[in-house]
Amino acid sequence: MTQHQAQNEKILDQFTKQAEPYAKLTAAGRGASGSPFLEAMAPSGTDRTLDVACGVGRLALTLAKLTQHVTGIDLTAAMIDQARALQAEAGTTNIDWRVGDILPLPFPDGAFSLVVSQAAFHHLADPAAVLAEMARVCTRDGRIAINDMSPEPQTADALNRAERLRDPSHVRALPPSELRALGKAIGLVEIAVSSYYAPKMPVEAVLATSFPLPGDLEKVRALYLADVQNGADTLGLRAERSADQITIQYPMTSIVWRR
Repeated sequence: MTQHQAQNEKILDQFTKQAEPYAKLTAAGRGASGSPFLEAMAPSGTDRTLDVACGVGRLALTLAKLTQHVTGIDLTAAMIDQARALQAEAGTTNIDWRVGDILPLPFPDGAFSLVVSQAAFHHLADPAAVLAEMARVCTRDGRIAINDMSPEPQTADALNRAERLRDPSHVRALPPSELRALGKAIGLVEIAVSSYYAPKMPVEAVLATSFPLPGDLEKVRALYLADVQNGADTLGLRAERSADQITIQYPMTSIVWRR
């Protein structure tokens, strides 16, 4: 079994369990118009769009309002089921969904003018190869856009250790400089980059989407609590106590390239 295949098994295990709670977690604001990522990719009414590792489809549904057509692909059937339910609720017709692997992408060269991926690259065994596939299926002068958890170098190791405890399908969140280097390595032209913090989320809401090994949930809680108590921000999550709960903010980076 290859490293990619082994990672796919972890993803299928985790996200089949996570599909319903993840859809609830992302109900408020994910993929909403006005987000830094959406503004940077500048979708237009003529774009044929591919959402890679689309999850429950919130970004795809937003892009369907702004582009000609959207295809969403995800490895996990349970996530696509959630996406189809949200599509039916919204009454959106210019989307199709595909359950399948993203390495390689099952589409011909140059099939899309806008190719995007959100909150997925930290789950990939070979993010460079996936970005190369995204570039392959993008038209000449089209845009490729990714948005992902992206810690600063000094907190990256600690954050990745904590995330692997919380979610065994987590591989590695890349610092902004490493994400940017992926595009440069394959000759993409960077046209927009932004690093920022996602809105505050209650820790318990995040943990409700998590299915770690026995005992690891308490270890993760202890790491968050330690950051609150000592104020060191070791994880780079801006953990703080608000009223009767701990909140965190994930560091994010969005990048748009032209092919």
